[in-house]
Amino acid sequence: MQKKVLVLVILLFGLNLFANNGYSKQDIEKMIAKMVVLGFHGEKVNSNDEIYKDIKAGLGGVILFDKDPNDKNKIKNVRDKEQLKNLNSQLQAVSKQKLFISIDQEGGIVQRLKSDAGFVNTPKAIDVALKGEDFAKQTYKLLAKDLKESGINVDFAPVVDLAINKNNKVIVTRGRSFGENPKEVIKYSSIFVEELKKQKVISVLKHFPGHGSSLADSHLGFVDITKTWNEKELEPYKYFIKNNKVDMIMTAHVFNKNLDETYPATLSYEINTKLLRYKLGFDGVLISDDLQMQAISKHYDLKQTLTLAINSGVNMLLFANQLAKPITLKQIVDTVYSQILSEEISLETIIEANKKIDSLLSKI
Repeated sequence: MQKKVLVLVILLFGLNLFANNGYSKQDIEKMIAKMVVLGFHGEKVNSNDEIYKDIKAGLGGVILFDKDPNDKNKIKNVRDKEQLKNLNSQLQAVSKQKLFISIDQEGGIVQRLKSDAGFVNTPKAIDVALKGEDFAKQTYKLLAKDLKESGINVDFAPVVDLAINKNNKVIVTRGRSFGENPKEVIKYSSIFVEELKKQKVISVLKHFPGHGSSLADSHLGFVDITKTWNEKELEPYKYFIKNNKVDMIMTAHVFNKNLDETYPATLSYEINTKLLRYKLGFDGVLISDDLQMQAISKHYDLKQTLTLAINSGVNMLLFANQLAKPITLKQIVDTVYSQILSEEISLETIIEANKKIDSLLSKI
């Protein structure tokens, strides 16, 4: 009985607090929803689909994939150019606001838009760097045009990780880095960013504070870079921030006890706010890497993950829904809302994240 009374008191206090700030429960739920990017299954959208309802509820963005990860013979979102264009048009039509329609299109092993579906084939980053600047400009010009014509406005690229560890299985051996030298990485990633910008596609630098020195893959579990990370891995971020050339940054599920003794970067106030915001001066949108990856999901439940990520300085929460059991927008919104009521997350943090997101939306 006492517990029920306490919950009621918290709810009434919360509603009164928000009313004094001019925000209703629905207002706050929409602000939380705007901070979420979700993956979903489907080649088209209609009013009965969950993703349709999510967008109506204020979902900030979607992430698209070609194949269903649980059955590679099945399509998840992308069959061909015409189908993708129609899908993205349908998605955008549902939303009252501009919707972030995102994809991983780096080139090489990481490209969801493939040549057998009618899209341009993009070489891996290391091969682009070996062929020079003119080749890079032409390559990323074609990639950017594909995205624009398909209705995609966010590309989770370029990778600005340095190829420090030659045995790194997630970045280096897959050719996803432009090289070990920060100047080379800055040169080619700048070309990538510029070509995306010409087509009004938002670029996303990844994976902060650097994944190129790691020994393990954060898709599979905990990644400790304490002994391998080098401060020069921050150089690309310093360059892009100083020259005001960065739209969005993706934070990585890597742990470095010299930067934060307790949390991986995605959940770290020390890294995402003190280092990235205060020291490096980044004022844009910070998005998490997929929060369902095992480096996070093995160690933290949904409430812990959302609370820590938001409080660390993350503005957008990515749930790719590549697993058999998807996370729903309602689960995320309800969890964050309850944490606001209990003052584990401040409403001001949510408002600030929405301001950053709105500012970025004005660019597309």
